[in-house]
Amino acid sequence: MPRLTQIKETKKGRLALFLDGEFAFSLDEDTFAAAALHQDDELEDWQIEELRKKSETRRALDKAMDYLSLRDHAAGELYQKLCRKFDAHSAAYAVARAGELGLLNDVSFARRRAAELLRKRKSRREILNDLSAKGIDRDTAADVVEELFAETDDGESPELETARALVQRQYAAKLAAGKRDQVAAALARRGFSHAVIREVLSDDE
Repeated sequence: MPRLTQIKETKKGRLALFLDGEFAFSLDEDTFAAAALHQDDELEDWQIEELRKKSETRRALDKAMDYLSLRDHAAGELYQKLCRKFDAHSAAYAVARAGELGLLNDVSFARRRAAELLRKRKSRREILNDLSAKGIDRDTAADVVEELFAETDDGESPELETARALVQRQYAAKLAAGKRDQVAAALARRGFSHAVIREVLSDDE
């Protein structure tokens, strides 16, 4: 049965455990205290495995807090990031715990992200694709984008205004040179609908 031969504090404030003289893994202080470990304790395999899982779970939660301290994340995006470093169980626990703490709200995140992208003159399709890549589910993304692109009180279309601003900023010279087909193709690649493209280009006629 493996014996806990050394307990050593790390620079990050965790407690490194050595089994039979070799480093095994580290624990946060709370998990270590709850386990009531002492040097020279003999640990069964199931106890070691349980401690490893708790260590991984806590590390995933700490990493989630690090990510969230830098910027907001969607739950799916945070889970995807954590899965690059931790097992699926630990990542899922960390995301669930962050949600319980009120640090995750996919609808609020999607609204902020979509509004930011609209200010950058992104099309409806580009915004939907971006939200999907961030882990926002399809229905939530669709609802948020529909809300964002709803006509304003004066009857203006945000998507149409975005396309017009984009043309004025990036494609005015091509239009002036008579390269309407190239401008139309560029707008289509960016995800603007044919109806929006037709109306924007009709402004120049």
